[in-house]
Amino acid sequence: MIELTGRVALVTGASRGLGRACALRLAEAGADVIVNYVSSKSAAVQTAQAVAALGRRTMIVKADVSQEDDVKSMLDFISSEWGRLNILISNAATGGFRNVLDAKTSNFTSAFHTNVLALMYLMQAATPLLEKGPGRSKVIAISSHGSSHAFPSYGLIGASKAALESIVRHLTLEVGNRGVNINVVKAGLFATDSTRRLPGAEEMFARRTETTLVGDRLLETEDVANVVLFLASPLADLVQGEVVTVDGGAGYRIA
Repeated sequence: MIELTGRVALVTGASRGLGRACALRLAEAGADVIVNYVSSKSAAVQTAQAVAALGRRTMIVKADVSQEDDVKSMLDFISSEWGRLNILISNAATGGFRNVLDAKTSNFTSAFHTNVLALMYLMQAATPLLEKGPGRSKVIAISSHGSSHAFPSYGLIGASKAALESIVRHLTLEVGNRGVNINVVKAGLFATDSTRRLPGAEEMFARRTETTLVGDRLLETEDVANVVLFLASPLADLVQGEVVTVDGGAGYRIA
């Protein structure tokens, strides 16, 4: 059993979907959880209430992680109110589905600010807390198959996820000997508000049983959250700078 009692976790984009699932999974293992959101306050409150119902300390913090000042203010608040941070889940993402040929500079900027720069801002502001310990602190960033495969209308998001995975590898060099592990979870296709809007989503969801290599079982949000939990635990102290794929083997059949 994974035990995270006494650990403090910050989950960005925790109001719904995978962020909410990660927040609850960490809380179930004993961690206190700070719930970050940018627009969905009511959903963030519901996540925090679910964390509190598990007997954990929690708090919601509104911050746009694509904005450096917001990130600094959030981490200053965490430092003053909590005094420590042991787990950071960089989950918030955006981008919109459009062809690269139709994209505007503003679309590119929005995708890269939220999906890549956010991690840089978070690490710059959070590392002084993370390196305090006790033990090794854990940072997990969320990626997708778009980082290495091409999908219709996914170019900007995919490019930003590729950049995210690259920056994690370089951050490993900078924080690995400062008591911090940083890894990536690359998730396959599972149902979220965002993935349901993917061009061709209905067909892709219908084909999931044809592409997976684990029988009829389909990837769910909780499956991804379970791997995040593992990487956030002492069991993963020797996992460093890796991209861990959670897709039931479907990536081997992506055309």
